[in-house]
Amino acid sequence: QVQLVESGGGLVQPGGSLRLSCAASGNIFSINNMGWYRQAPGKQRELVARAEGVGTTTYKDSVKGRFTISRDNAKNTVYLQMNSLKPEDTAVYYCHADIYTSAELGSYWGQGTQVTVSS
Repeated sequence: QVQLVESGGGLVQPGGSLRLSCAASGNIFSINNMGWYRQAPGKQRELVARAEGVGTTTYKDSVKGRFTISRDNAKNTVYLQMNSLKPEDTAVYYCHADIYTSAELGSYWGQGTQVTVSS
């Protein structure tokens, strides 16, 4: 009933930039938190950035000052602007959202988009 569709991943050289987008669609009453997680090979999935419904943002320490999360609530979309990318940012990036459908709150994930930082 609810889908999160990501776009914007790819291959970039160190120091480069990418912008990820994630659009939520379906039977959406309202959206609470939206955020981005990442998972590198052999590692656990970790929070990269989160934008809460009240406007508060949270970032993983290693991306502060380089990544910016933003939301367009009219489009049910969250973005992640990634600048000054480093090889250690290489991972599959997943969009996540806490979404109310009618009277139920659910946790939803996108399919993931690969980000590779390499020269």
